[in-house]
Amino acid sequence: MPSKSFTVFLANSKINPFKKIINIDSDKSLSIRSFLLGSISEGESTVRNVLESDDVRSTINVCKKLGVRITKNKSRSYKIYGKGLGSLFAKKNLTINFGNSGTLARLLIGILSTTPNIRLRLKGDHSLNKRSMKKLINLMSEFGTHFYPKNKHTFPLKIISSEMPIGINYEAGVSAQLKSAVILAGLNSYGNTIIKEQISSRNHTENLLRKNSDVIKIQKGKKKIIKIVGKKRLNPFEIDICGDPSSAAFFTTLTLLNQNSTLKIKNVGLNPSRIGFFKILKQHKAKLRFINLKKKNNEVSGDIIVQSCRIKPFKTPSSMYPSTTDEYLLLFLIASLQKGISVFKGISDLANKESSRAFEMKKILNQIGVKCILKKDEMKIFGNGMIDGTNKKITIGNLGDHRIAMCGFILSLLTGSKASIKNFETVFTSSPSFLKIMKKDFGAKFEIKK
Repeated sequence: MPSKSFTVFLANSKINPFKKIINIDSDKSLSIRSFLLGSISEGESTVRNVLESDDVRSTINVCKKLGVRITKNKSRSYKIYGKGLGSLFAKKNLTINFGNSGTLARLLIGILSTTPNIRLRLKGDHSLNKRSMKKLINLMSEFGTHFYPKNKHTFPLKIISSEMPIGINYEAGVSAQLKSAVILAGLNSYGNTIIKEQISSRNHTENLLRKNSDVIKIQKGKKKIIKIVGKKRLNPFEIDICGDPSSAAFFTTLTLLNQNSTLKIKNVGLNPSRIGFFKILKQHKAKLRFINLKKKNNEVSGDIIVQSCRIKPFKTPSSMYPSTTDEYLLLFLIASLQKGISVFKGISDLANKESSRAFEMKKILNQIGVKCILKKDEMKIFGNGMIDGTNKKITIGNLGDHRIAMCGFILSLLTGSKASIKNFETVFTSSPSFLKIMKKDFGAKFEIKK
């Protein structure tokens, strides 16, 4: 995260109708996973069109600290010189800083847990240090990993890797990060690691490993079963990172709710485990479609065409949560500016993000006069249609949550409400081009104050 914090101000300036074609920032999840898996593969891996955000820079820096050679060849293209499983090493008393990235923290801890002779201090920034790692710690303890101080579940922590890691059986929940941590720990464990998945979550880690047919075996059925065969060689790879569907969702929302507007977003990742947001919108009569679909490295990508329209009130079941995790805030926003009562179920895990997201979004919507009822696992929103925000103000404090900051920005543009959004630098963790695109392509007017 940048050292200097800044606040973004917007002043009663609704966005005009538009017809645009844009490119967006590359996928963060794939960028982070590519560097981590490249670091433990044998040989040279090439990753192109990398998202050069704060979270990805943290990933590169941490990998280098652990002895991995990484070079930048040209704009957003990198080579990773991996030495194989168990090759990461750390100097005595080394401290690893994950910055703001929960993805990096959970996935790298998965790798480190079964890497020989690892004794490290682990920490994050102010926001990450408040997030519970209890589930991760419990899972890695099953591999024989130790964390100190005992019974402490937040960073800073000390990790001592397992002396004799043996594969485990894991019943996966909604968290793709925990699933990936178990997969990565299983790679360097003896025997097999078996993961059973009732509801499929984000699967980029599995896709990156699929060329290693002797390492990963996936059986689909009522439950998806992922089998990791430990102590096998990982082959190097080449990958071109596509646009981030989570970033695309913000521009999609802006278009859907802004009258007489159309948008084409080029080369977006459309992995089925990531497009719950778009599926929900289509189910509720949104005018959007995917074109120019292609598949490479087991990842689907294409262009998104969006047109402004009315959308029916949402009724979303718990089963949609894993594929829609990062976009629920935008669904809340859309529901608040459409007529009717929307109900979102299965959202309790939103409390474990950079902030308690459903709670914080409820506070923001209340500021512009939208009634919301939040229970532990459900949000009900009473939408009154498009709001005239001329005499309203959105205030977002020091939350350190990039998604909340971006939602506040979009909400201000759509309603014409004034807005004061602190910690906007956190947006650089996932979408460093967000403000540039907003200003250049959409004519958004805002002021930045440090």
